[in-house]
Amino acid sequence: MAKVAINLSTGALQQEEVIVGIDLGTTNSLVAYVHPETKTPTAINDLGRGTIVPSVVHFTQQGETIIGTEAKDYLITDPANTIYSVKRLLGKSYKDLGEHKDYFGYKIIDDNSEGLVKIRVGDKFYSPIDLSAEILKELRARAEHALKTPVNRAVITVPAYFNDSQRQATRDAGKLAGLEVLRIVNEPTAAALAYGIGIDPTEEKTVAVYDLGGGTFDISILSIHQGIFEVLATNGDTYLGGDDLDRAIINHWILDNQLIADTINSDKNLSQELRLKAEEAKKVLSTGEVYDSYINDSIKCHITRHTFESLIRPIVDKTIDSCRMALADAKLTPEQIDTVIMVGGSTRVPLVYTSVSDFFGKPANNSLNPDEVVALGAAIQADILAGNRKDILLLDVTPLTLGIETMGGLMDSIIPRNSKIPTKAGRQYTTSVDGQVNMKISVYQGERDLVRENRKLAEFDLKGIPAMPAGFPKVDVNFILNADGILKVEAIELRSGVRQEVEVKPQYGLTDAQVEQMLMDSITHAREDVSARMVIEARTTAEQMLYQVERFLEKNGEHLTEEEIDLTRSNIQKLRESLTTNDKDTILKAVDVLEEQTSPFAERVMQISIKKAMAGKKIE
Repeated sequence: MAKVAINLSTGALQQEEVIVGIDLGTTNSLVAYVHPETKTPTAINDLGRGTIVPSVVHFTQQGETIIGTEAKDYLITDPANTIYSVKRLLGKSYKDLGEHKDYFGYKIIDDNSEGLVKIRVGDKFYSPIDLSAEILKELRARAEHALKTPVNRAVITVPAYFNDSQRQATRDAGKLAGLEVLRIVNEPTAAALAYGIGIDPTEEKTVAVYDLGGGTFDISILSIHQGIFEVLATNGDTYLGGDDLDRAIINHWILDNQLIADTINSDKNLSQELRLKAEEAKKVLSTGEVYDSYINDSIKCHITRHTFESLIRPIVDKTIDSCRMALADAKLTPEQIDTVIMVGGSTRVPLVYTSVSDFFGKPANNSLNPDEVVALGAAIQADILAGNRKDILLLDVTPLTLGIETMGGLMDSIIPRNSKIPTKAGRQYTTSVDGQVNMKISVYQGERDLVRENRKLAEFDLKGIPAMPAGFPKVDVNFILNADGILKVEAIELRSGVRQEVEVKPQYGLTDAQVEQMLMDSITHAREDVSARMVIEARTTAEQMLYQVERFLEKNGEHLTEEEIDLTRSNIQKLRESLTTNDKDTILKAVDVLEEQTSPFAERVMQISIKKAMAGKKIE
């Protein structure tokens, strides 16, 4: 193996190839780099296909994967096998989706747990991390083709409101795509950098970043002081964006053509065709006054800009309300904002631009391409990390990931490597067995997905957890890393207040060579590590399902028929047999079969309990 130098102050591998900036978006994604000679950030346009790569993944019947513009065409012809808006699912469980679960044209699996969502395509199961990785692979391939050089390192942006789970999911997607993710950067920070704000360390500014993308809206108030970006406040809506402007047009056409909404919802092809026509109309009306078209020569798609603006005004007003709340949280007035930056393709809508400018009392800055601005800023951050901008100070960062062991011997990252220090991060966990009163907290350092490949730093027991059913205790595990590199790990059971903590001394006794080797191993074994993680997660899901169903049969078997019990036991046996295959798709398919077969049982038992209660009997 060739020896690779490492910069311990950033934890970054010192290689010659370019570091790219990636905007992994809900609707569209981009990759950018800083030109080594002109020092200009540039969005990559590979083969003249445009800089924008739609965040759409299509799986063909032959098992091939198509990404981007070509995949977008299948939203109409094959919606069940075409995945879009996957960023909305990153780090989310099925329960997190709530009323929005029917928005998606593809099948999202409900495994009746707090686990992360899975998407079923045919007989295969994908996590949002898998699908995001497919988009990142496409961006990486385009960058390598355009730049004629290997691309192994990247800076990836996320919304400022993304929690730790969503940020870690983004890192995992990068790893699966074969990228070393040097830093996760907030999108508003990247946008400000693209406009040159914060590059001069003597500059002090308060900036509002208004970001209206395809599927999400957020407003961030940033304070920039001595090159340090502090997010003072964020507000917004993860289910509001250009898609909602499109939907307003669709609803208008449904009324105009006297279409039945239920018919539209059941006919996925027609609904997607309407969606794409509405998106086209929105773009035309950003510069023109009228849009005219047809679907199948029978559905007239006509709308004027005046009608469009009247339809979307409530949506735009909602974003302005978010701006008002963000300012209140930051304890600022519109007059105290020095610059307003516009991000996201939907900010091209004239009503959006004028509303934002009027609210802040100054013209918003939209001189850069709003689709590209975040990726350009990410490229600038990548250039800084590469050490090409000597005038910018980088804060100290932790060189290796810190995390704890979870079920199946997996490493759950709490503080990712390259995080600025001092820092604090945490996750919430629960018990997996009824009546569990102790929880072992094992702290590890390293980049591999399996803890056995990483270095154990400490271990302690959280004792005295009240005996409750599995899943009821809520245990917060917090990592606090101070400026001296001393790590304090604390675990608190929230219902009882039971607490335990341990302190780990700085540097953890690793030499530069050991850190270098751990990083190299994580890159070399990335794909097999992720595959192993997926199998373990599938096994864990299966074991939890078996536990729940068998306990349900024990307690409520009297309410089921003999045939139902026999079928359930047969599916339980098939699920047990699938565990011996070590194939995640086989295991998850067996989980899905058992879940679909037994899900009506819980509702039936609930109805029986309600009838008993109404009759004055005790509910067991």
